Amino acid sequence: MVRLLHMLCAAFILSGSIAAHAAAPSKSLIDAKVIDEVKRWLNVPVMYIAVDAQNERYAGIGSSEINSLDAQWRKEREAQVQPLIASTLNNPLSTYLTQVQAASGGLFSEIFVMDAKGLNVGQSSITSDFWQGDEAKFQKTYDVGPDAIFIDDPEEHEGTHTWRAQLNLTLVDQSGRSIGAATVEINLTELARRAASNK
Repeated sequence: MVRLLHMLCAAFILSGSIAAHAAAPSKSLIDAKVIDEVKRWLNVPVMYIAVDAQNERYAGIGSSEINSLDAQWRKEREAQVQPLIASTLNNPLSTYLTQVQAASGGLFSEIFVMDAKGLNVGQSSITSDFWQGDEAKFQKTYDVGPDAIFIDDPEEHEGTHTWRAQLNLTLVDQSGRSIGAATVEINLTELARRAASNK
């Protein structure tokens, strides 16, 4: 009996280990339907107003000022007083993106919007840095053109044993002019579950 219990425990542990390290779902799950849905909820006045305002505010900013803002953000992440972080996280666009993430039922794990310089305008949670202009999420979208879409390779989130991939796309105004970029981190494990349940 004891041996049987040991065997059952070992099988349970092994099955949990296998499940925790299951192969990543394909990022092709982020299909045209998913992309169109993201574009739909990004197409709101609060997004245009916030991005346009920040583009105007930072229109003449140079690389040294950008680096200074990014350094300030990183420093504030470890500080009690966080004026730059607070002003970003508490603005109307961030409030809206937080609501979108909450309403997604676990499908979106992070959302942030960047201006024409690659600086954060609004976000659903604190990012590690303020400037995204040196990263593929910006360079493969805004720098490419108004129709650009870049889906990064899936990564496993160790804390939840879920797979996630970032959908990145250029933001355009009503005239089709590029004004910034957006990143939506999608829980591929949840997306695969929903796809399977709809079959």
